[in-house]
Amino acid sequence: MTLRIGLATVVAGCLGLAAGAPALAGSSAPVSTGTSLSARAPESAFHAAGGAASAADPASCTRPAPDNRVSTTIHCYTPDQIRAFYGLAPLTPSTTDGAGQTIVLVDSYGSPTAANDVAFFAQTFHGPTPDFEAVFPLGKVDYTHATGNGSGTAGPTSADGWAGEANLDVQWAYAIAPKAHIVLVATPVAETQGVQGMPNFMNAIDWAIAKYPAGTVFSMSFGTSEEAFGGASAKSQFARFDQTFQRGLAKHDTFLASSGDDGSLGVGRAHHQGQFVDHPSVSYPNSSPYVTSVGGTQVQSGWTWAPTQDKPFNDDGSRNPLYWAWTPGGSSQAVWNESWASIGTGGGLSSAYSRPAFQSGVASVVGNHRGVPDLAWNAAVNGGVLVFHTYFPEIEGPPAWGVFGGTSASSPQVAALTAIANASRKAAGKAGIGNLNAAIYANGFPRASAFSDVTAHTYGTVPSGVLQDNRMWETGADGFVTPSAVTGFPTTTGYDLTTGWGSPKAAGYVAGLTAAP
Repeated sequence: MTLRIGLATVVAGCLGLAAGAPALAGSSAPVSTGTSLSARAPESAFHAAGGAASAADPASCTRPAPDNRVSTTIHCYTPDQIRAFYGLAPLTPSTTDGAGQTIVLVDSYGSPTAANDVAFFAQTFHGPTPDFEAVFPLGKVDYTHATGNGSGTAGPTSADGWAGEANLDVQWAYAIAPKAHIVLVATPVAETQGVQGMPNFMNAIDWAIAKYPAGTVFSMSFGTSEEAFGGASAKSQFARFDQTFQRGLAKHDTFLASSGDDGSLGVGRAHHQGQFVDHPSVSYPNSSPYVTSVGGTQVQSGWTWAPTQDKPFNDDGSRNPLYWAWTPGGSSQAVWNESWASIGTGGGLSSAYSRPAFQSGVASVVGNHRGVPDLAWNAAVNGGVLVFHTYFPEIEGPPAWGVFGGTSASSPQVAALTAIANASRKAAGKAGIGNLNAAIYANGFPRASAFSDVTAHTYGTVPSGVLQDNRMWETGADGFVTPSAVTGFPTTTGYDLTTGWGSPKAAGYVAGLTAAP
């Protein structure tokens, strides 16, 4: 089992859904070390347009051609909708955002159809031609046996889940910075308790640091539970891995990582990393002080959740309209915590790192520990982003669109916005921002104009509609959700351990980073 950071999967029953409830694609159960951090909305939430279900309820999401399926419960966003929410202009063939910059996305296996799929994504949403390449510094991936023997994080079938993650990363880095040079760095082995996977990731990043220009922005949609490495061993291994990030920072590269999709939960070394520990925990590499941790929010734009019962699924597995109720209109952004799937933003205090100097101004929140995340972006599945795929038709079927969320959706988008800031810095005669944490925590950084502070929100009339922390929810035998035994961290005014400083406002964020030393 591996830690989910960025959801290129669907939420499965092992995550706490009611019996008979549909699974979330790409998710896994109690997490061990190192996995992708994305989640995909279940296909059971969609149906053909024009049917009886469409007539009964308004559409919350309509997938583009050639898919054209509709949901009345899961909401989704196009690039222009997300760009508008965060303050960017619509995509056009002449959009120049990110021009002259390089974004590196690091994933196990990559995607066999990433180039064609991002080209179709660009065509569908009227953006410029993508500048994309896939590279395999540790050896080419064999995509011919995706359904072969084995399962889990390193078995052949895991290539399908990682392909979803890779397509998500590529298409949504493009959606924000479509003129950047986008590089998908793929490694041939998925993370397996740090024996092969994490060293492979770091070796690939080392290679990319040497190959790509100064000021490259890296996004890492994967993670490993700090405690699964275990005590002093974790600290020494992380220190070795951190040397890679330090080499990149020295040439003004920037590193961002997803904060995780399991809220305050983490796993330990015991029981083959298959059980959650009984106290809050965080993951690596987002906990590294040399990395900017990207947490998750739920953007509700054009709709507002209005639950009146804490039972997401009926006994037959169908969606309970009292839980999924929503009203048209509204614009809000809350901490990401979706009780129906037991997924939400990672965040908390590191057990491996003490408080870095840049966090001395938030010592009242983090104490003597490194606190994560540093900032946040939309990561919801209900309110996810559209991703096109043609990979592995023997598993996925014909070409189609999926709705993806997870903090692995957050990280590449913030990386792309940071690349836009680096383009502005270049125009001002400055090097890339490099150590992003040093900039955004600095006393003089204009956080009021650069970030939207995320505070507690209440939707509907039931406990799970109070989005105020990253405490996960569990589903009981009766199908009702209740808070888990492991406490979370509160979402407050100012810096907090679920959304950091909040989510970037494009204009203010870019201006603040442009003005930074």
